[in-house]
Amino acid sequence: MSNRVELRERGERVRRELFGSEARHSALAAPVAGFPELMAELVYGSIWTRQGLPRRERMVCTLAALCALQNLGALEKHCRAALEIGLEPGAIVEIIVQDGIYRGFAVSETALEVAARVFRERGTQLDAAASASASLEELAALGREVQTALHRERSDEGHADPANPVTGSIYPLIVQFCYGAIWNRPGLDRRTRALAAVAAFTVLGRDLLLRKFALSALNVGATRTEVIEAVVQTGPYGGFAFMLSGLAAVGEAFASSGAKPAR
Repeated sequence: MSNRVELRERGERVRRELFGSEARHSALAAPVAGFPELMAELVYGSIWTRQGLPRRERMVCTLAALCALQNLGALEKHCRAALEIGLEPGAIVEIIVQDGIYRGFAVSETALEVAARVFRERGTQLDAAASASASLEELAALGREVQTALHRERSDEGHADPANPVTGSIYPLIVQFCYGAIWNRPGLDRRTRALAAVAAFTVLGRDLLLRKFALSALNVGATRTEVIEAVVQTGPYGGFAFMLSGLAAVGEAFASSGAKPAR
């Protein structure tokens, strides 16, 4: 086990790899009262270096959390860091767009302006998006296919039940645009989208949806360990209390499904 000096040195190294020359002035590194040292040990030396989730996916979860929380200053710094470690600009855009499902598209609009500013600053070009051509009927079919891939036998349960007297009239719109249009956009695969959803639900305290998507992430290629680590990664950004609540929800979901504990 590392001592605190080794832990701090490891954290400083990770912080430099993420933020480059901005490392000492990055989010979670305000140079007062020993805060940079604390964050080096706790955030970068302990959380970002955990096994079980690659750095790229840790950044995806971090961006999803910061966007959902509307922490735009930290989001801007982490968009720069995401480019620094090789995350594609299109992937950054897709994380933000998908967060609109969970936090609202007004939030996505503002966050996209932040990302666009970073891209301009870096001289980063985005590929032109293809014009939407699918009909509403085609979007509905695509959405049902994504629902089935994610949720399987749980696809029509609860608020997703077409016969639900409260949500039944609006849920077809969710199927068409949230699942059919957004989850089918290029730039992020379904496994990564599911991990981003797990991160967003954790920081928003949406344990009901977190339990659902923790299991759905397994259906699209994530491992139990990756789901757990997606929740852990949000701790420094959304709060360790929310992280612990999220871990409890994930544990309940795995137990109720008969999923074996993560190794």
